Amino acid sequence: MSLNMSKERRMLVETLKIEGIIRSDLVEESFLSIPREYFVPEHLRVYAYSDTPLPIGYGQTISAPHMVAIMTEELRVKPGNIVLEIGTGSGYQAAILAHIVSKKSGGHVYTVERIPQLAKRAVINIANARPDLLDFITVVVGDGSKGIELFQPYDRIIVTAAAPQIPEPLIQQLKPGGIMVIPVGNKWEQILQVVIKNERGYISIKDSIACVFVPLIGQYGWRNEYDYT
Repeated sequence: MSLNMSKERRMLVETLKIEGIIRSDLVEESFLSIPREYFVPEHLRVYAYSDTPLPIGYGQTISAPHMVAIMTEELRVKPGNIVLEIGTGSGYQAAILAHIVSKKSGGHVYTVERIPQLAKRAVINIANARPDLLDFITVVVGDGSKGIELFQPYDRIIVTAAAPQIPEPLIQQLKPGGIMVIPVGNKWEQILQVVIKNERGYISIKDSIACVFVPLIGQYGWRNEYDYT
């Protein structure tokens, strides 16, 4: 299906720049290059550039554009980085990151999704939107709270689901000098935390903004949706 919502995309990006949410050239270029309309259900595409989360099925959502921008800016991702994403969802955040890391040799995004149907759909979404990025994205089905040991360590880790605390495996898999962005809290109150591991392996944590995400389900997250309190 051929889509052309480039005007709406540019308008959204300009708004996010005026609001001080998009601050860097890399993030601006990535937002302009990734068509969000391919990552939302067809009947919701008219809302693709509304700054709001949208349902994508199985109780999950695609984050609002401003939240994707905030997390990407906080992550300070660079060309050539190896990135781990927890919570593939629609695949939109992975595509935003892949556009940046692909600018330098060795860059790659590994992304984990616990719901197989969403993982499959994310690959299709990326293929439809930016097939060239498939070389820079690997989608894995599994428990994201455990990360992916196989490809560690990671320069950057981004978690797009709320955890009760920062999962220890993710801290271990973060490279010295690396950055992790993760929402931490309960169902009603979460804070986006920026975790920095220095070259000696010591961790510092900075609180960013209040936020609301679906729960991180897994061994080092919530046991299930009903345990999310």
